[in-house]
Amino acid sequence: MCRNIMEFLDIVNTNDTVIGRASREEVYKQKLTHRIAHVFVFNTQGKLLLQLRSGNVDFFPHCWVTSVGGHVMSGETPEQAAHRETMEEIGVKLKLAPAYYELYDDPRGLKKFLYTFTAEHNGPFTHDAHDVTELRFVPLQKVWGMIRDGEPFHPELLFLLNKHYKSADV
Repeated sequence: MCRNIMEFLDIVNTNDTVIGRASREEVYKQKLTHRIAHVFVFNTQGKLLLQLRSGNVDFFPHCWVTSVGGHVMSGETPEQAAHRETMEEIGVKLKLAPAYYELYDDPRGLKKFLYTFTAEHNGPFTHDAHDVTELRFVPLQKVWGMIRDGEPFHPELLFLLNKHYKSADV
């Protein structure tokens, strides 16, 4: 992703209707509701691709996150954002299946609509070493073990795992 470029996000109400537009900085400063796209990539063995954030990111560095995730830019659909972020973060084009979306309360006091898609791909992947330390396929049962063992996970990933994959393979 290009850095130092002003990003604009759509501001949405609690019905997920666009009611405005603001810079990413203003969205977080004013705690405005906006959208995030996530992609859970599974391989043909059913293992989940996790991404380990580098120390260069500003929010939850050195934490495991979804396979792909990022802001839905102003004027973009969540699916368009998921495709864009997938190319930016892991360097592949995927056939996305929409899974679900829900309102999420961020630890900083923001509300976000999390749009989550699923896809299947075995790799190989390429990633931006500035933002990502590692990509790893992990069985869901082992993911729960990593959480129990205290490995650091991004709160959005924990929320989505608890909501949609809690009973999976455990």
